[in-house]
Amino acid sequence: MTPHILFFLMMSLGLGTTLTFASSHWLLAWMGLEMNTLAILPLMAQHHHPRGVEATTKYFLTQATAAAMILFATTTNAWITGEWNILELSHPLPMAVITIALAIKLGLAPTHLWLPEVLQGLSLTTGLIMSTWQKLAPFALITQLNPTSPSLLVMLGLASTLVGGWGGLNQTQLRKVLAYSSIAHLGWMTLVLQFDPSLTLLALFTYIVMTSSVFLTFKIMNSTSINALATSWIQMPVMAFLTTLVLLSLGGLPPLTGFAPKWLILQELTKQSLPLTATIAALTALLSLYFYLRLCYAVFMTLSPNTPGNLSPWRHKLMASSLPLCISTSGALMLLPLTPVLMALFPL
Repeated sequence: MTPHILFFLMMSLGLGTTLTFASSHWLLAWMGLEMNTLAILPLMAQHHHPRGVEATTKYFLTQATAAAMILFATTTNAWITGEWNILELSHPLPMAVITIALAIKLGLAPTHLWLPEVLQGLSLTTGLIMSTWQKLAPFALITQLNPTSPSLLVMLGLASTLVGGWGGLNQTQLRKVLAYSSIAHLGWMTLVLQFDPSLTLLALFTYIVMTSSVFLTFKIMNSTSINALATSWIQMPVMAFLTTLVLLSLGGLPPLTGFAPKWLILQELTKQSLPLTATIAALTALLSLYFYLRLCYAVFMTLSPNTPGNLSPWRHKLMASSLPLCISTSGALMLLPLTPVLMALFPL
């Protein structure tokens, strides 16, 4: 892909998300979502690999279905109430349909089945865009909804944390593990969305920082499976050590960054008199922590079968620019003391 086309597609991605952010009209918001979808499709299929083409087709069909549901629901709401404003969505039927449509776009359970398969067919760079940037526009819309049935978001959130925990247990492909990790983290954000949207934005920000660090690390290591991680300690010991800490941060262990959003979300759920929901969410976090520990074991505590003469490679690869990786890894490890500052940045 030529640099000019790549620049045009990246600009289209940014413009689509910005248009959705700035919209107060459902039609403009829908146009922004469609620009996002159409701009990322060439990036997904750029290598012309059968798995990439299959993932692109699945993604297009899923996103087209969700976009059609959004257009149908907003048209129905305009027909019933005469309003196209995003904040004026009040009828229960359009509200429920739009919530399900945005859940499809985000990959929330039980509408999550497309996400692991699509992410498995992508390169790590495109997978990073799919797991981070593509979540922003749907979240900008779902945070503006005033759900008529609050239990729907709670059920979606709990189902996502359960599926994200159970689904990642028996995976050996890193991209599928990260897909189920994404589902679990989105479930945590959805749980607290209607009670404290600022906590959702904090969790989204920390998730983007930590996931960016993991994707960029796996790209530098050139690892797409758990078995491939066994050689990382030999080739890049410092990187392997930092990757272990970032994975534990994704699992939510203190004193790392990932502990802050989970702790605050559990506290908020307890304040809202939802102790059973908070307990189930905390137990599902242990499921997610298990497969993060599997990755940590593969990165930090195993060595691939090698003769003594091959333990130190004689030829080192040239690394690309590591500034994004340095920034995201530092944030994933050291942002916990700055939690009050981050909360002040996301007032809603």
